[in-house]
Amino acid sequence: MAYDRDLSFIYNNPTRIVFGENSISEVGEEIERLKCGKAFLVTDKGVVNAGLAARVEKALGKKLVGTYDQCVQDSDLRIINEVAGIAREKGADIFVSLGGGSVIDTTKGAAIVLKEGGQIQDVAGYQMLSQPQTPHIVIPTTAGTGSEVTNAAVVKNQEEHRKHEIVDDNIYPNVGIIDPTMTAGLPPMLTATTGMDALCHAVEAIHCTQRQPMADAFALRAIQLIMEYLPQCVENGKDLFARGQQALAATMAGIAFTNSQTAMVHAIAHMLGGMYKVPHGLANSILLPHVVRFNACDCGDSYAMVAVAMGMKVSDEEAGEAVAGAITALSQKMGVPQRLRDAGVPEDGLAEASEVAMGQAPMVVNPRQVDDAQEVLSVLKQAW
Repeated sequence: MAYDRDLSFIYNNPTRIVFGENSISEVGEEIERLKCGKAFLVTDKGVVNAGLAARVEKALGKKLVGTYDQCVQDSDLRIINEVAGIAREKGADIFVSLGGGSVIDTTKGAAIVLKEGGQIQDVAGYQMLSQPQTPHIVIPTTAGTGSEVTNAAVVKNQEEHRKHEIVDDNIYPNVGIIDPTMTAGLPPMLTATTGMDALCHAVEAIHCTQRQPMADAFALRAIQLIMEYLPQCVENGKDLFARGQQALAATMAGIAFTNSQTAMVHAIAHMLGGMYKVPHGLANSILLPHVVRFNACDCGDSYAMVAVAMGMKVSDEEAGEAVAGAITALSQKMGVPQRLRDAGVPEDGLAEASEVAMGQAPMVVNPRQVDDAQEVLSVLKQAW
């Protein structure tokens, strides 16, 4: 997995980052900088009940024209179209999303529909758009998805029980406001699983076949921060310094995988989320060490780099097992479930999940070539 001598790549990071405690106070200024003035806030009931939406609404003041707070765990096609319709009725010219990955992805989709018209189903896919979409400011309330800096949205088709990706350079959020106070109330288990999602982004960015030096730099620093600060966030959620470092790690990991790719873990996790409603971070946490072991024969030098970021110095031959073991130890320390059976995945559903995962784009860039669904099934059985 060393870089080829003829390596070439494109690095892109267009999202403006505003970081710091209580930085949500700057949301109005960021709206003005984008030459907008009618903000529509998208969030969910959990965020509202935690009092976070009220803080953002206060910061928005007279610029706020409406709020939608009915987002659900898995971003849904119907909800995206509904949000866009309400925002259009309110005359909105900019979205502010406040929440985790599902809220952010819902808003990315709504930003498309508000600009393009029609329904989100019309443009689902890869690079389907020809112009920048409705301006969008993201305020994450979790520290895992990195969606504030990515050009992708994962949306669920409830009828088909499948997740679909929208990937387009025209849907990068304009601004990400990374405020540690917005994650301080996140429950310990959700803190742990979303943090493991960020770790997975970083590791997969490094081991996928589209890895590149700029992405590696962000990924390796993200791994260092996660290993040190994620357990502290779980142990003491009010530690705003630790929360801030983990939030930065999630953003860095988002930049990393957007400029390289994810791989087998995400190909499988998307399917498990769509088929069995396994939360994305939990699926990634369970699968990651098993996929690392699967890939180890092709990733010795990559995993040796990861091992150093985790505080270990091992040979290329030892690196895969060392990294897999460290990932498992971290998740166990935080009390994260270790088996797919504990996440509600039935054993008789593993074969179908393997077949469907083979058709997912991230599988193509997995470092160890996967030619048969039986190889995926072997990983799932180990994880089960």
